[in-house]
Amino acid sequence: MAAEEKQRFLDGNEMELGDKQGRTFSPPQNSAPRFSPPSSNWQNNPILPVLSYCASSILMTVANKYILSFPDYNLNFLLLAVQSIVCVVAIQSCKTAGIITYRDFKTDEAKKWFPISLLLIGMIYTGTKSLKYLSIPVYTIFKNLTIILTAYGEVLWFGGSVSPMTLFSFGLMVLSSVIAAWADIKHVLESHGSQNSAAATAQLATLNAGYIWMMMNCFCTSAYVLGMRKRIKLTNFKDFDTMFYNNLLTIPVLLLGSFIVEDWSAINLAKNFPVDVRNAIFGAMIFTGVSSIFISYTSAWCVRATSSTTYSMVGMLNKLPIAVSGLIFFDAPVTLPSVSAIFLGFVSGIVYAVAKAQQNSKPKTGILPTSSTMSASSLSNRDSLKN
Repeated sequence: MAAEEKQRFLDGNEMELGDKQGRTFSPPQNSAPRFSPPSSNWQNNPILPVLSYCASSILMTVANKYILSFPDYNLNFLLLAVQSIVCVVAIQSCKTAGIITYRDFKTDEAKKWFPISLLLIGMIYTGTKSLKYLSIPVYTIFKNLTIILTAYGEVLWFGGSVSPMTLFSFGLMVLSSVIAAWADIKHVLESHGSQNSAAATAQLATLNAGYIWMMMNCFCTSAYVLGMRKRIKLTNFKDFDTMFYNNLLTIPVLLLGSFIVEDWSAINLAKNFPVDVRNAIFGAMIFTGVSSIFISYTSAWCVRATSSTTYSMVGMLNKLPIAVSGLIFFDAPVTLPSVSAIFLGFVSGIVYAVAKAQQNSKPKTGILPTSSTMSASSLSNRDSLKN
């Protein structure tokens, strides 16, 4: 789940990050095109990596929602710990087999990266709590708000800027979130009416809890993305380095949090893992851990076979099938307002991706009205992150 959250919310920044890290490639000028046999060209076909990335994102979200949709499941820290353990074991096995490579564990690097891992725990934990109380479409739509927080965080701490078209996409994101929340509340009131006000009140309380967790998740995610971007520049971590340290450092914190906060009594364990679906829950937990590696690989494959711009667009367009999967696999209300909110969120993603592509294609000269001139205190705070 950690890798999925990371990839999903780096979509908006992936174009400039990909260019700066050298992850987009262009053929040498004035060189004759070389022919490759079709049998060796399948990895460069842009359709396959795009479909693989979309499929892995959908499967990851649906699997997490399947586990969290059980009414008595409350071991969120345990779920995240299992996912991190599976991920570390899998990538370490791949490294031993010579399939992938990443830097070995070093204590000094772990100390520098540990604050980022704490932000990651806050992000994925609040994400699981909000996904438990909200439907997948509403969860996906509200995730767009993280893009707004991250964009203005970049303005404050990295000297970025926000174009008028980007501001327009932000307005669409906020509007789609408002419509989604209104559609949920309207559905609850219409389903119960005045005859069962107690049930309606209880369900509205559940929605309100989901919105609160969702708001916390947006702030945690934005802080994680901005902090990780800063730390990656200082440590020069690659994708698998980040995955290894993130998952390894979160394991002891997640296990400790589970033992301290969560109920490990026999009665509660029996509620969380009913006998009739116990194997299915265990399988889903392991599957989500393995999926995090698959998502990271397909993300890099998508950038390599297409471009960072195409990958950013795919990340935005991928929100539509993820939202639709909630309508198909779970009991999410299908109403005109809910469908309209999904469509509007989809359009806002397209507008944002196009705005970022246009902004990155322009020479970085001049200062837009929405750019930030950093004060002395801001520069001091930014420099303090280096330590």
